[in-house]
Amino acid sequence: MLARSRPRSSFSISTVTRYAVGGGHAVALHGAVRGTVDINIVVAWSLDSLQRAEKALVVLDFVSRLPVAAGEIYRFRDEYVANRNLVAWNFYNPLNPAEQVDIVITYDLTGKRRHRVVTADGPVHTLSREDLISMKRASGRPQDLEDAGALERLP
Repeated sequence: MLARSRPRSSFSISTVTRYAVGGGHAVALHGAVRGTVDINIVVAWSLDSLQRAEKALVVLDFVSRLPVAAGEIYRFRDEYVANRNLVAWNFYNPLNPAEQVDIVITYDLTGKRRHRVVTADGPVHTLSREDLISMKRASGRPQDLEDAGALERLP
C-alpha cells in the first residue's frame, strides 16, 4: 500500500516506523464499503516517529504539501490544530497528485492496537476495529460518524 515499484521495492513505511492506516482505507480493509483517495496513517506522537514517517514518504517520492518539517509539526501541533484547523500533515506524489498520504496529527498510536491485513501488495497494519471506531467517533465529522456506525454494524 505504501511502497513503490522501484529498485528499492522492498522499502515501505513499515521499514522505518510503526504505523497504522486509520482513515477510509482502514474502514474498507475492515470490511465496510467506503471510497476514498488519500491514505491516512497514524504514528506514535513523538518527534522520532514523525521524522521517520517523513523520511519514509520522501524516500517513496512523496512531498509535503506544507513548507514544514517534522520538527515544526511536532513543536507547533497545538497551534496548527487550534488556529489553523490542521488535523493531518499531507504528502503527495508530484508525478500523480491524486496519490496522497496524510499523517494524522490529532491521534496518537501509542497504546493502540493494530490489525494486520494481507493485501495483494503485502501486509498492511490498520488500527484495530475498536480503536478505529474510537478515533472516528472522537473526530465528530459526519463522514467519520458514518464510518464508525458502519464498522459497528459489521459482524
